[in-house]
Amino acid sequence: MKEHEQENPFPYSHTNKRYHTYDHYVKSVFGEKCVKVGLDGGFTCPNRDGSKGVGGCAFCAAGGGESLPLGRDEGLPRPLRAQYEEGRARLMSKWGNAPVIAYFQNYTSTYAPVERLRALYEEALSFEDVVGLTIGTRPDCLPHDVLSYLEELNSRTRLTVELGLQTTFDESAQALNRHHSYDDFLKAFHALRAKGISVGVHLLNGLPGESREMMLENARRVGALHPQFVKIHCLYYRKGSALTERFLRGKLSAMSMEDYVELLADQIEVLPPETVVERVTGDAKRGSLVAPLWSTNKIKVINLLDQTLAKRGSFQGKKLEFVQVAQK
Repeated sequence: MKEHEQENPFPYSHTNKRYHTYDHYVKSVFGEKCVKVGLDGGFTCPNRDGSKGVGGCAFCAAGGGESLPLGRDEGLPRPLRAQYEEGRARLMSKWGNAPVIAYFQNYTSTYAPVERLRALYEEALSFEDVVGLTIGTRPDCLPHDVLSYLEELNSRTRLTVELGLQTTFDESAQALNRHHSYDDFLKAFHALRAKGISVGVHLLNGLPGESREMMLENARRVGALHPQFVKIHCLYYRKGSALTERFLRGKLSAMSMEDYVELLADQIEVLPPETVVERVTGDAKRGSLVAPLWSTNKIKVINLLDQTLAKRGSFQGKKLEFVQVAQK
């Protein structure tokens, strides 16, 4: 090693990030930048169609996900090919001709007969430059035939199934109108991992009634499972959600950016280094966002996180050993 060169102290990052970034992951796997193109398969949700509930989760607005459904035209999804070409063209203008992960994100993207899932997923995999598939779903929407098909898919492409956990506390989930339990999540997680399928887990900070220690415990419990990916978001209030109505009446509050980032740093410290921290803040759109407005400035949030971890002399997994001992 030359005198002016130093070994990267954080082997899960090629940019000296103190946590395992998605950018590092895709460059390690594909050798270059890889982008995600969101696709709307026209799914609904058992929490909307009456099979378990109506109205959706309390934080969920019209889009059934982190953003409004880009593929919808007057409530109906446009053809997948049109969605893909539009999304890919938009990303190519920024990143060039990069490999693509097709991402079924809106609503519950395994909530359909397996024949319909097969038609949608296979079509997406046929598109130019697609090298993998990510599917967002609820833990209670993975019946045996769907799991078997996902296992088959996993043998042919790079597959990730994202489970919308949000919280490990059943009382919090019940208050959110989730209609599934933490035990449901654990069963789905282990069923997917038993078939060799990579799993991403969503956590939501700032839920009503959850203390800082509860939110940190959410990260501890998820970290103990060693998932392949974690997405962490702050709760934000969007037009049309049940929680937003309560917020506007002064019944709920929004986290400050400083409090969120301090908590986020704590959570990163208890996540295993091999888990990819795919996202540390969400993508709320200004047109639909009510609060917190700071969440639209992703770069500022990420920079503050970097500064906070550096100031602490901390990094992903720093406190994992103590967590594992405490859970024995």
